[in-house]
Amino acid sequence: MYRSVKQFIKICTEELPISEPIYEFGSYRVEGQDELADLRSLFRDRHYIGSDIRQGPGVDILLDVQKIDLPDESAGTVICCEVFEHITDPRAAIQEIYRILKPGGIAIISSPMHYHIHEEPHDYWRFTPYGMKFLLSPFPSKYVIPKGSTYDPYHVIGVGVKGDTDFSDLQKRENEWIHITDVSLSTRIFSGIVSAKKKVTKLLTGRADG
Repeated sequence: MYRSVKQFIKICTEELPISEPIYEFGSYRVEGQDELADLRSLFRDRHYIGSDIRQGPGVDILLDVQKIDLPDESAGTVICCEVFEHITDPRAAIQEIYRILKPGGIAIISSPMHYHIHEEPHDYWRFTPYGMKFLLSPFPSKYVIPKGSTYDPYHVIGVGVKGDTDFSDLQKRENEWIHITDVSLSTRIFSGIVSAKKKVTKLLTGRADG
């Protein structure tokens, strides 16, 4: 998770009417990101449920965002960061999120646009700002913001609200958020090169999967 994504969610807690219960899909905290990926700390004293398809740190309940085992209109807020690139049917997931949200409920979705292949073979999609806006089509109110260059962002965040909402307070803080520094592009490229070299080594040594 990027530092800017966590900061954006913090801004949302300050500028949007966040309601409970709050469900995070993809809450499993991978090694080395225990503090950065801990979104629960932004919602202290609130009913927060971390969910994922695997047990582990940060996970309270097992749920599949593409087929959520929850009743209609049972969630106040849904957070789903760096998950949609890994699921086979993003539109089904959005429909499910919309279904479980209460009227006026909020969904916060983030996904990388420029990032090396990771968690393979389950890495399927990259979303432009326009793709994110389309993904949020079921929501009457939506807000999409890219991180990085306007025409070549490395990350995209979208907010969908199940009802009419004024995003003006959120928009006023865009400049503050845009200037938050993330890991440099060169660092991310180097990470991708290292990952690619490991895959080539496996192929050359006959240790590739399948």
